[in-house]
Amino acid sequence: MVSLFSIFKVFAKIGGFTIGGGYAMIPIIQNELDKRGWISETEFQDIVALCQSAPGILAVNMSIFAGYRLRGVKGSIIATIGTVLPSFISILLIAMLFTAYADNPVVIRIFSGIRPVVISLIAVPMIRMARRNNKTWWAWAISLVSLVLVAFAGISPIYILMVILVLATAFTMWKEHRDCNRHGEGRGK
Repeated sequence: MVSLFSIFKVFAKIGGFTIGGGYAMIPIIQNELDKRGWISETEFQDIVALCQSAPGILAVNMSIFAGYRLRGVKGSIIATIGTVLPSFISILLIAMLFTAYADNPVVIRIFSGIRPVVISLIAVPMIRMARRNNKTWWAWAISLVSLVLVAFAGISPIYILMVILVLATAFTMWKEHRDCNRHGEGRGK
């Protein structure tokens, strides 16, 4: 059984050394949990899917689900505290000490240099998930069309999900109806 202190330590490390928030944390969380053998790749993908569909902050949701998987309610609380505490302390220190330096050219250049790294930290897990899960041409087409609609047309992902849900349900029902009719015709002859 995984100790609560180990869960706290791992999630505090993740929370303390990840710049960019939720999506940037995905590969780091996966790496930390995988190298310890705490959660399988399939379980991790399920956790990511659940966390994206649940309201709230992705990193906190992932901590809750992973911690719960490891040690139940206590594990989810400890993992969440571990994830949030380093950020909370950092923000508190920044607010107290560094607001006077916000217009400093060195500080501005540092944050300008960090932004491209954060973008890659977000893009890499999304590309990996797409490569693992998109096994057919139509799955890639849906992913690409959704990306264009959200990123460039400004359409809410919620509307895209609702349309996909309706279309997938209609297609499944049509296919089942067609298959039933084919099997029914074959038996009558």
